[in-house]
Amino acid sequence: MKVSAYDSSSISTLFSSLGNNGGTDLLGINYSDYATIRNGSYGKLMKSYYSLDSDSSKKSSSSNSANKATSSSTSKDSAKTLANIESASEELVDTAKELYSKSSNKLFSKDSKGNYDVDAIFGKVQSFVEDYNSLLSASAKSDVNRITNGADAMQRVTKGNENLLEKIGITVDSDNGALSVDKQQFYDSDMEQVKKLFYGTGSYAYSVATQASLVNSYAQTEAVKANTYGRAGTYNYNYNSGSIYSDYF
Repeated sequence: MKVSAYDSSSISTLFSSLGNNGGTDLLGINYSDYATIRNGSYGKLMKSYYSLDSDSSKKSSSSNSANKATSSSTSKDSAKTLANIESASEELVDTAKELYSKSSNKLFSKDSKGNYDVDAIFGKVQSFVEDYNSLLSASAKSDVNRITNGADAMQRVTKGNENLLEKIGITVDSDNGALSVDKQQFYDSDMEQVKKLFYGTGSYAYSVATQASLVNSYAQTEAVKANTYGRAGTYNYNYNSGSIYSDYF
């Protein structure tokens, strides 16, 4: 590393004679070192060196200030709201995957008599409906545009399949977009139609899961902003501190 007009070799040369007996008088004074100090080279070198060190400290301080400014960014949503959205979206993604996934999925397999296990299918669809409604409810409390837009996109997917859903007993509330399923009508429905809606990567369930996954990602991004170090230096991220549970009591 160069120090102004001096480099590491200059420093080495400057102190190379220290500790050597050559060039000294009876008092142990090294004439070469003495000459360097006398003509001002030593002082210039030290001033240049510590000047760079000071500049480096200032840059480091400036960088830390910038980082603090960045970390002070906060979300419009509370930690509790974001936690509920994350949880609801994760559950919906998992439930939808149990329906649409073709990997080791026996849900839509027929038995030896060529029949579907309607009870098992209804149970999964009912869970899907419940988790869908939970995410809508949680997202409705958000003030973050990306989250609410993601929930709206999920509802548009449902709206586009509304007629097919009604045929298997699933209706959409015109006020809040929540789903409801009529058990008897579902049991009386054509299971092949149910399979088309919920099974495979091109299905309605897959499209809903995709949107729910995006909502989850947005909530996580907001959670990072909403839960940073406070002014007192304490970490107020409710997931880690466990204080989120106190909000429910």
